Amino acid sequence: MTTFVDRVTLFASAGKGGDGCVSVKREKFKPLGGPDGGNGGRGGDVILLVDPNVTTLLDFHHSPHRKAVSGRAGYGDRKDGPSGEDIVLKVPNGTVVMDADGTQIADLVGNGTIFVAAQGGRGGLGNLALSSAKRRAPGFALLGEPGEDRTLILELKSVADIALVGYPSAGKSSLIAAISAARPKIADYPFTTLVPNLGVVQAGETRFTVADVPGLIPGASQGKGLGLEFLRHVERCVALVHVLDCGTRETDRDPVHDLEIIEHELSEYGGLDDRPRIIALNKIDLPDGEAMADMVAQSLRDRGYEVYPVSADLQSSLTQWHD
Repeated sequence: MTTFVDRVTLFASAGKGGDGCVSVKREKFKPLGGPDGGNGGRGGDVILLVDPNVTTLLDFHHSPHRKAVSGRAGYGDRKDGPSGEDIVLKVPNGTVVMDADGTQIADLVGNGTIFVAAQGGRGGLGNLALSSAKRRAPGFALLGEPGEDRTLILELKSVADIALVGYPSAGKSSLIAAISAARPKIADYPFTTLVPNLGVVQAGETRFTVADVPGLIPGASQGKGLGLEFLRHVERCVALVHVLDCGTRETDRDPVHDLEIIEHELSEYGGLDDRPRIIALNKIDLPDGEAMADMVAQSLRDRGYEVYPVSADLQSSLTQWHD
């Protein structure tokens, strides 16, 4: 069963405004006391609200059609109709709102941020509001305006300071579990991670968030593997950490080649060239892993990278990485 959804189409329908009322005040001995029809109520808005307790767009995947309440018609005796209630839809932090053509119209970052996805129609004026010196007793009122109907695309881009990127089974999930309170699913086979995981790291007085992005493979920028589904989750990150597997059992791979492949996919995706890169040579707890890390570390430093040999099983190496 799907539990994580980061892209949906939302059909938002705001409420219609209530109609104005046509009414004439009648009292004993005063059958025509003048117009007293009230205005119709405003239609409800469809509002998106960033909620820290929401981490997925799954609700909209199951129920994409959302409609606000319409306003009520006005009454006699100068009483306006009640407005329709707004419908507030809670979305995750980092939700991007686009129109049906894919043009971005809002970027919802920060808890409590709101966006009116569809605006309710104005209520119609009653005949009291339409009366004037020239037309003392209008026998008509205005209809309420229809609410907006909008087709919107919601796309979630994780809000994190650091993104861990690398091949499937490079150890990204193990690292984020070791340096934060996040508890992602971990297993020794590719594509264990099927959703981005976020962890909060406390290093001394410094606190930052880390995103464990599902593994990338050659062709990810064209949609192979899980690439296009999750590459968007690295867009907001301040820096990227390449988690390179120094203990891989695949004979046609090595850390330097893995780095070149992932960098090529990031370049093809675009927009990430200005992000600082850090290299984490992972799995140095394995004998072959430590030897491989020693072999490639200097060549990576010669390319201008900061290089840190690490392992989820060696807390000392992780402490050095934190620093």
